[in-house]
Amino acid sequence: MKTVWKNVKTAIKDQISPSLYRLWIEPIQYVEAQDDTMILACPNFFIKKRIVANYTELINHELSRKNGRPVTFSLQVNGPGQNQDQNPDPHHNGDNGPKSVFGAGRGKNRGQQLALPGIAAQPMNGRILRKDYTFDHFVVGHNCNLAYQATMELASGKSANVNAVFLLSGTGMGKSHLSQAVGHKILSVSPGERVYYMSAEDFTNEMVHAIKSNALDTFKKRYRDGCDVLLLEEIHMLSGRTRTQTELALVLDHLYESGKKLIFSSCASPSEIPRMSDHLISRLGQSMMTAIDAPDFKTRLRILRAKARCRGIELPGQVAEYMAGELVDNVRQLENGLIGVASRSCLMGDQIDLDLAEQVVKNIVTRKKSITIDSISRLVSREFGVPLKDMISRSRKKSVVRTRQVAIFLARRHTSQPLQSIGRKFNRKHATVIHSINSVEKELKLKGELFRQVQIIEKKLESGSD
Repeated sequence: MKTVWKNVKTAIKDQISPSLYRLWIEPIQYVEAQDDTMILACPNFFIKKRIVANYTELINHELSRKNGRPVTFSLQVNGPGQNQDQNPDPHHNGDNGPKSVFGAGRGKNRGQQLALPGIAAQPMNGRILRKDYTFDHFVVGHNCNLAYQATMELASGKSANVNAVFLLSGTGMGKSHLSQAVGHKILSVSPGERVYYMSAEDFTNEMVHAIKSNALDTFKKRYRDGCDVLLLEEIHMLSGRTRTQTELALVLDHLYESGKKLIFSSCASPSEIPRMSDHLISRLGQSMMTAIDAPDFKTRLRILRAKARCRGIELPGQVAEYMAGELVDNVRQLENGLIGVASRSCLMGDQIDLDLAEQVVKNIVTRKKSITIDSISRLVSREFGVPLKDMISRSRKKSVVRTRQVAIFLARRHTSQPLQSIGRKFNRKHATVIHSINSVEKELKLKGELFRQVQIIEKKLESGSD
């Protein structure tokens, strides 16, 4: 049956995105089979809730298909002190059983880090850490030296002066890498540390669920008393979420005063995020602010070589230098280029050389250059039927505001222009640009009419039909 579960995971991997598979399905481990039920285990209760809510039907379907008969699964959280054939009760607090993760204390009976056999310790709450996002795999350059040193200091606990770090940068610069590296470092030294890793969106969703379930006190207690390290990404997504900001600020009050370790990341500093409470701005402002800039040529070259080694790709020196000279936007663009040359070489049987690299880089750079803020504005104007002059005007008509917000969102996603430049194109302040991006991102999650409209516009942008 263990082989059956491996086959089920392979089948599911082909049906969902790689990021979703890595986050939710990959960590699930086979435990045993009982009649027509397969017992599976995952690292923590946050992951269990997501799997049960979103993947029950898919997993049951694939289990039944691979077995040739109806089979269901039961998901347990595999914590310390739990045998794999036991189904743990997360609320059990008896002396002879595992302690609840909700309200674990600091004494000898405090909740311990949950870990699966053969897998590195993972956060007690939130997302799984990428195994390659460690300090060892992070390439340090002048663009990120302060951020690296600050996060290393925090993770090692060598300095009592650094308990909170705020990572500030654009997309694809390494914020997530450093955040997760902190988690890995702390757990490698102290597996018992209660690490929570999540996005601001995850925190909001968990809080909303707690409110609807009449379990807000439990939610608060879990964060205030059960968290030693909080890694919270995409702080800018809290814009306008008054209740979430209030609860988070109160949680941070407690964590700061208790000397806990905190990592925040965002594309904007707290004071630049629109509709953010003064209380939360003040708390976040107590962090050590560190910016990560775009890497220079030497750093890009080192990043390419490091990632090539990590992936087992033989990258000739000339090719690496050419790619480092052309792919200048961010680290993610470099990685996409590396994956592109490796994939084309593998599929076509071609040697990785300058000719192949030029083809891959040309596609990446041409696509970026052809999509400009102006081309986006023209296409969005036409699709929504709103004149360009209205989009850059001070009009507050709902149709104009929505059209402008979509154009700003797409400009952020499809160009390398900084937020300030995007704002100038639309006669808008930096804070308004952030609000526009957040507003569209929230509505896209609903998968409604706007989601379909944006999909159509993006296909036209990528095909060059603006």
